[in-house]
Amino acid sequence: MARCPVVNLLRFGSRVARSGFLRPLHAAAGGSSTEPRTGFKPDRVAVVTKTTRYEFEQQRYRYAGLSEEDLKQLLAMKGSSYSGLLERHNIHTSNVEHVVQSLQSAGVEVRVVRRGEYDEEVVRWADAIVSAGGDGTMLLVASKVLNKDKPVVGVNTDPERSEGHLCLPVRYTHAFPEALERLCRGEFRWLWRQRLRLHLEGTGINPTPVDLHEQQLSLEQHNRAHRISTVDRQQRAGALHPAYSKPSLLPVRSLNEIFIGESLSSRAQLKVFTPRLFLHRASYYEISVDGGPWEKQKSSGLSVCTGTGSKAWSYNINKLAEQSVEEVLRIGASQAGVELPLSREFLEKVTDDYNASLVFAPDEPRLFYSVREPISNRVFSSSRQRGFASKVCVRSRCWDACMVVDGGTSFEFNDGAIATVTVSEEDRLRTVLLDQ
Repeated sequence: MARCPVVNLLRFGSRVARSGFLRPLHAAAGGSSTEPRTGFKPDRVAVVTKTTRYEFEQQRYRYAGLSEEDLKQLLAMKGSSYSGLLERHNIHTSNVEHVVQSLQSAGVEVRVVRRGEYDEEVVRWADAIVSAGGDGTMLLVASKVLNKDKPVVGVNTDPERSEGHLCLPVRYTHAFPEALERLCRGEFRWLWRQRLRLHLEGTGINPTPVDLHEQQLSLEQHNRAHRISTVDRQQRAGALHPAYSKPSLLPVRSLNEIFIGESLSSRAQLKVFTPRLFLHRASYYEISVDGGPWEKQKSSGLSVCTGTGSKAWSYNINKLAEQSVEEVLRIGASQAGVELPLSREFLEKVTDDYNASLVFAPDEPRLFYSVREPISNRVFSSSRQRGFASKVCVRSRCWDACMVVDGGTSFEFNDGAIATVTVSEEDRLRTVLLDQ
């Protein structure tokens, strides 16, 4: 890639902005997407790569002392294709190499980092970070970037199998030098995506996270990991009784959503030698929205999302199907004694309009909470099942609950723990928008 004339004056590093990285560029007063005043080119880029399914299966069976041939047979027994997994792995690897070589050819120092190796030291070292994978990798990368001036760029390394909504358009997967040229010339827009921050306080809290990405823990192992870390923390502190902890800002930011709920189903052992009976356990907690009164709730859990996450899990939790809309409208029309034109086009329009109301812009400085399957009786209530807010506080009354950030980082969240979820301008994530 030809070096931009202006870039020689704006090369980032110790000479310009090691403490504030993008000072030469236009910083938006709000969080909306903006055109940069000029191009940019970092000195150092960390390329964080995903763990492919092939790598995961290979590592898992190697730990068990099995050979590659054993792996092929076991995958076949599960209905998985060894050759198919290897093919997808090779496609991902080839696309990562393309990105790395493109950066190096442009004179950028590159550090390739596996997901399990990605930490705060890598973030400090890099001027910009490239997420090489899909949306899951992008969420992991974003969670540890606490400086709003450090750009994060997503590249979908397997576009045939991954949507990559948070990544560059698919064509740049195979034409990354063109993407670099456009960044260099300033032919792009910045988008500051709002993120959620978490304060944790209360009795018996454990701020030690469990990383779910690499460990791929089962529910029982996940529970054990939390329990062990809690015991270790209490022993180190010499605590005989759980002490009340002051509010602590957790060192992660959520780009999509935070989910709070029981991690294990309740279980009852019927009798010896019979299978365990697994029953649903509702999540018991208290919630306060925007400083309002505390409300006792039981539900299948609570989701709090950003504008970015409003198109993801939150959308699927709350969206309505045309069948439901039609049934409600028929009942409403009957009760009101009116006729409605319940044509297919009308139902589709009403359904689409409702579902569209669940989505909001990634840069909006607010959050959206959703109570999943609330239980309503004389003890528990749910005055609002969903809504927009600036702050949501949750006090746990659970036995075995977790607070999961973007599906990848989990914190223990049991009885007495209090979580406060908010948005802050200083937590915005700087991302790049490139046209097709």
